[in-house]
Amino acid sequence: MAVVALVLALFVASLGAVGIVFPAMLLDFVRRFQSPAGLYGAAALRIVLGTALLVTSPASRAPGAVRIAGAVILVSGLVTPFFGVERFRRILDWWSSRGTVFLRMWGGIALAIGLLLAYAVIP
Repeated sequence: MAVVALVLALFVASLGAVGIVFPAMLLDFVRRFQSPAGLYGAAALRIVLGTALLVTSPASRAPGAVRIAGAVILVSGLVTPFFGVERFRRILDWWSSRGTVFLRMWGGIALAIGLLLAYAVIP
């Protein structure tokens, strides 16, 4: 499970890097989730990452932090399908209307979280 957590953490970090360098590309990627199937896919990714972090946390470099991150990500994955496509679209429209600096800031946050999680769970 540590390998799954590492791969998904690096995926989050790479999305963050794309968001910093090419914010429009990140926005296009996120827009692909604007359907019921997309929301279920996002939920599945979150559930897998959250579970992998929870399972991996005892052997990680920061067990408490990894356990908390895993629990938060798992719960967000379980709640995502109930969020609704219309609400997702409204939030995405709000998010995209804030400009490239705002998108780059979120990209930086994703990059930092992804790299920290990858460092914590690296075998």
